[in-house]
Amino acid sequence: MGAMRQVVDGVFEIDIAFVHAHLVVVDDGVVLVDTGLPRRSAKVEQALHEARRTVGDVRAVLLTHWHADHTGGAAHIRRVSGARTVAHTLDAPIITGAAPMPLTPLQRVTKLVTGVPEPAPVDEVLAADGPFSVPGFTAVHTPGHTAGHVSFLLDRGGGVLFAGDAAGGGGTKVRRTPRLMTADAAAADASVARLAELRFEVAVFGHGRAVTAAAADRFRDLTSA
Repeated sequence: MGAMRQVVDGVFEIDIAFVHAHLVVVDDGVVLVDTGLPRRSAKVEQALHEARRTVGDVRAVLLTHWHADHTGGAAHIRRVSGARTVAHTLDAPIITGAAPMPLTPLQRVTKLVTGVPEPAPVDEVLAADGPFSVPGFTAVHTPGHTAGHVSFLLDRGGGVLFAGDAAGGGGTKVRRTPRLMTADAAAADASVARLAELRFEVAVFGHGRAVTAAAADRFRDLTSA
């Protein structure tokens, strides 16, 4: 299927240059977890077509954090689909453009490659862990990479964790996100340890290959390394 592959039943990983977005088929349409880089929304629309869906089927866009490679298509997808956008309260003002992007020196350089995302309205702001408006998903605040980074746990196939950039994937292992791209390394380590306490079989990531078996064990391996 080209730049998209099915990780588990109804959960698809979309390659958008060096980052992944994820498409989840649900009872009433589609949920997107992150949207990839600015000016790359055609990749998402192509993936929807390959999954025999259209952009009008997108019901919700869940944003793990404010970085451009994860929110780049959010404004466009929301505009053309009418989907609700969901983000954590600490990152939402940056996503909407109400607060400036707190770029690190490295990010000031990399934005020349990634581009700057169009500000996107946030329809639902997450302030606590747990279930929210999208059935089957649970929010887990995982600060560190950004202050408002949030991971999402889907109740399907033994549990599917959408880790965003709380960690990186490696197919058979999990790795820490590079420190140069992390706002608070100590908080990031604590978030990895917290995820290791949860129960899930599969984990997918913004960067790196999905772990498709015993994924929670791989998080525990990382915390004990």
